Amino acid sequence: MPATTRLKSKERAPEPGFTGAIRRMYTRAYGADWFGVLLLVLQNLALLFVVPFKRLFSLDDRRISFPHADPERVPVPQLLFYAAALPAIVITLYIIVAPSATAKSHKLHVALLGLTTSLLLAAFITDLIKNTVGRGRPDLLARCKAAEGTPLHELVDWTVCTETDHHTLHDGFRSFPSGHSSFSWAGLGYLGLFLAGQMAALKRGRGIGRLVVAGLPAVGAALITISRTEDYRHDVFDVSVGTWIGMGCAWFMYRRYFRALGDVKCEMPYEREEEEGEKDEDGFERLREVEMGVRTGRTV
Repeated sequence: MPATTRLKSKERAPEPGFTGAIRRMYTRAYGADWFGVLLLVLQNLALLFVVPFKRLFSLDDRRISFPHADPERVPVPQLLFYAAALPAIVITLYIIVAPSATAKSHKLHVALLGLTTSLLLAAFITDLIKNTVGRGRPDLLARCKAAEGTPLHELVDWTVCTETDHHTLHDGFRSFPSGHSSFSWAGLGYLGLFLAGQMAALKRGRGIGRLVVAGLPAVGAALITISRTEDYRHDVFDVSVGTWIGMGCAWFMYRRYFRALGDVKCEMPYEREEEEGEKDEDGFERLREVEMGVRTGRTV
């Protein structure tokens, strides 16, 4: 065995001990990515306790004079099912059932990692903007229940409100952007990209049925988005920006782990960093051996 080959094999030997275990976790199990997920979870939990900024408003503003719909067409538990649980179930079942040229465990791992990160990132960006902007919802006046004698044609602040439920009142100033919209597109949009990639829906010669199936999650996300305007929780501007946030997070996280939809191997995820490094090392070592063979006149 050539010395270079023995040296390379020795370098690839797993590093023993606790340090080696940590290194393998970061390269094989995407430890750094899951640590990022943990940070996003903690940041989202912290935002739940943030009191939003509250802009001044006027009682004669028709844009915030709509009725308060209770119950909502898509309450939060249903949103969590449609945008998070359902995509996770579909992705898991698809990977288990469909044949795959790559390890199913690796594909399932990165697919669910991408979905989770997409949802958490969209929620964090949306809630951060919500609490900072403090824009009133279309049903703000119905939530506020302004005290008698409040001036109609002057700007007033939230202290004129008589609503005693703090969540109802504070949430009335979280209109922009729409959280339902961003969350639904971050989850269902990611599912649509996943299905389009797995079925190679954009390849030439593929039936239109594949595009229809891949587009179904987008229909669901659009219906959830529209429901927010029907409930007078948001206006068109709110849901439009929320949609773009969710779609951007879905696309970014999908492309982080999977190849482009136009790639010939679009159904395959990127390989682990460690495996790619080994392949590059093999290729470099082989090239060196060939060069040495050419120089010395021997066959490699």
